[in-house]
Amino acid sequence: MEILTYVLQGILALMFLMAGFGKVTGSKMHVEAFTHWRLPQWFRVVTGLVELAGAVLLIVGYWVPASAIAGALLLAVTGIGGILTHIRVKDPFKDTAMILFLAILSFVVFFLYIS
Repeated sequence: MEILTYVLQGILALMFLMAGFGKVTGSKMHVEAFTHWRLPQWFRVVTGLVELAGAVLLIVGYWVPASAIAGALLLAVTGIGGILTHIRVKDPFKDTAMILFLAILSFVVFFLYIS
């Protein structure tokens, strides 16, 4: 079970490193998405920083398990916010599926660590 946890943790860290970096650097896709969601661009940067922090916590969590727990929980809560944002603007499921998957994966990693 430990190997599965580490693999899922790595996938999650990589996905949020990429997403967070794209938000912080202002990739066109993320700028347009936050405009579509009627959210300010400063919030895009904050969201990206939170995602990067969660990913770093997951990486540190390979050596300090409490860090992985904190990172997984931070990303799970962030994922819930993303899901609610998609619901609020009535995005189709295909646009919501990735953040839903990442939120579920975050909760799975969290529960694998605390069990």
